[in-house]
Amino acid sequence: MEQWRTLVTVVDAGGYAAAAEALNKSQSTVTYAVKRLESVLGVRAFEIEGRRAVLTPAGTLLYRRALGLIDDAARLETTARSLSVGWEAQLGITVEVIFPTLLLLSCLEKFGRQSPQTRIEAYESVMAGAQEDLLSGKAEIGITPNVPTGFVGDPIMRLRFIPVAHPEHALHQLGRQLTVRDLRRERQLLVRETGATRDTPASLEGEQRWTVSTMATSIGAACRGYGYAWFPEDKIRNELREGSLKPLPMESGRERFLTIYLVLADAENPGPGVK
Repeated sequence: MEQWRTLVTVVDAGGYAAAAEALNKSQSTVTYAVKRLESVLGVRAFEIEGRRAVLTPAGTLLYRRALGLIDDAARLETTARSLSVGWEAQLGITVEVIFPTLLLLSCLEKFGRQSPQTRIEAYESVMAGAQEDLLSGKAEIGITPNVPTGFVGDPIMRLRFIPVAHPEHALHQLGRQLTVRDLRRERQLLVRETGATRDTPASLEGEQRWTVSTMATSIGAACRGYGYAWFPEDKIRNELREGSLKPLPMESGRERFLTIYLVLADAENPGPGVK
């Protein structure tokens, strides 16, 4: 297993020297592990091109199979640890920022009464961030509107979004129903995607936009008249009640809906805490 991990690291790191640094081993140890694996299997995994070690066709196949093998081994070890200690010592949960905060906290508090020894790591994510948290192993549970490829999700909630701005905002001063063309003339407020790739298409109407890191900052900017935004209704109930935000009188498209899904990183072998 150590030899398989070494082979995968050489590929992922881009060479023997980088793999040695990543594994905190000498380069000769890393090279020997790969050579030993090649010798036992009777195939060449790499060939040298200039100063780079490049996968052979056989090496490419071995690399892909090794990824699955290492993943299976990690899952087996996780399951064994769960069985040996009972409930998990720690659980990671990645939660889309649009999910109702009070509901999340209520659920965590109830879980805390059942398993007070389990530590909770909650990650607030935006769009692709939840997918990366699940794929990287940071989170065992995902609450997201986007079910990542290779996972399955159960729908748990439908959220309503509405466009809003401060009552004194220019859009409210037009005194008529609004169109998308009206929105394009004004600044739109957005929350930045937390995924490293940040390639999920956003719902954009305006050329002018401010993109911030948190939902709270975006709401605060809207309440001060700095722009308009689409917010989950649950997140702005107080602002709507107090009058610091007011729904925009759209001619059409006054609301949008998103379905929230519950996704498990390992749906086949969830631990007792995850269940």
